[in-house]
Amino acid sequence: MEVNFKRYGLYLVRWQLSTPILAGVLALLGGLGALTATIIANLIGGLIFFWVDRFIFTSETLATQWEVREEVRCVDCGTVARGYRLVRAKDYDRSGDPAP
Repeated sequence: MEVNFKRYGLYLVRWQLSTPILAGVLALLGGLGALTATIIANLIGGLIFFWVDRFIFTSETLATQWEVREEVRCVDCGTVARGYRLVRAKDYDRSGDPAP
């Protein structure tokens, strides 16, 4: 499994930031009872953090894109194998390259 550490790091920061926010909601709604306050706090957290998580996991800004092809001939040694090509990263975009 390939891990995008930038996305993973942002997700961990987001996870840590959710704790004080949801704890504050629980403190404000504590008079409603623990179960009711927890359910409402989780719904509020879902409303907020769905959008943050969506950005983290779908943003093109955070993605490094690779092209993978089978049976590519290496220009250095001539071996035919699976080939990997960096297509897009920060300040690098070869997505429109007609002859990759």
